[in-house]
Amino acid sequence: MTQVSQLHQQWLEDPEYKTAYEGMALEFEIASAIISARTQAGLTQAELAQRMSAKQSQIARWEGGEQNATIKTLMRIAEATGTHLKISFEKSN
Repeated sequence: MTQVSQLHQQWLEDPEYKTAYEGMALEFEIASAIISARTQAGLTQAELAQRMSAKQSQIARWEGGEQNATIKTLMRIAEATGTHLKISFEKSN
């Protein structure tokens, strides 16, 4: 059986796929940060949603990268997970 990571590596050889994937890097990073904050807080998606007065399906959309979270939402996630939001600008290579 082919694993997703193997397929991803194959697809990266396609320039169109690679460009689209790289264009979504920031969204993937944000989704990963949300998942990390939630899991480090020991929360399920449902528990995080309850703390934020949101729906579990909304948490799933943010974590799946299907929908972008606003800065206000990211601040609410930080509060609900006992973390703080840090945004920075870094010099490009």
